[in-house]
Amino acid sequence: MRTSNEVWTYDRALSTDQGTWVGYHVHATDGDIGKIDEMTVETGRGSLVVDTGPWIFGKKRLIPASSVRSVDHDDQRVDVSLTKEQIKNAPDCDASRLGDRSYFDEQGSYYGPFV
Repeated sequence: MRTSNEVWTYDRALSTDQGTWVGYHVHATDGDIGKIDEMTVETGRGSLVVDTGPWIFGKKRLIPASSVRSVDHDDQRVDVSLTKEQIKNAPDCDASRLGDRSYFDEQGSYYGPFV
């Protein structure tokens, strides 16, 4: 299990142009889950906010940076190491708390065992 800070840190092998990922499709280990609405590369809070569309009734999920495995700029696709079920069962993204460190600790408690 990763530390709270490691959960929210992108793999160093990934390109540093994460700002261009907004709008990219996100692919879990077992299928597409939605598109990136927003993202951050902020230290200790690296994450994607994914709009799942009709898949889970338009819910948004905060996906930790450490789950990002690859980025294909040509296909505008980000692959993550989580399953659709793990993402579906995650807490809803609360946009009003994205600036709150304790929120990332709570979300990290859910994702920590999976990433």
